[in-house]
Amino acid sequence: MGMMQEFREFAVKGNVVDLAVGVIIGAAFGKIVDSVVGDLIMPVVGAVFGKLDFSALFVVLGSVPPGTANTLEALKKAGVPVLAYGNFITVAVNFAILAFIIFLMVKQINRLKREAPAAPPAPAAPAEDIVLLREIRDSLKK
Repeated sequence: MGMMQEFREFAVKGNVVDLAVGVIIGAAFGKIVDSVVGDLIMPVVGAVFGKLDFSALFVVLGSVPPGTANTLEALKKAGVPVLAYGNFITVAVNFAILAFIIFLMVKQINRLKREAPAAPPAPAAPAEDIVLLREIRDSLKK
């Protein structure tokens, strides 16, 4: 029963629950950001740079069976070894754009989440010798 008690305490700790919520929200947020990159930003990038589509770039590493179209999908379906470096470039560009968007979002969130100014430090209590000297001074004034 001790192990189950330890597991229950571990599972309901704030950090574990926060992590679970973060993962769930992150997965949903990832879909939104993928849509922003794929549906909004990449078409603009493609229009600016002349309809670039890196995903169609590949190198055939084996022999192509007769009658197979020279497209990446057809070659993969035929089982031909293909080095699809264009797909990697597309994923890398998407990642760079995604990372930049997240950077801008975090920067804006941090700007909006300004911390309250720190309270001025409380005056330190005077040292014991100063207190004694003040008492002596006050007693001499009497």
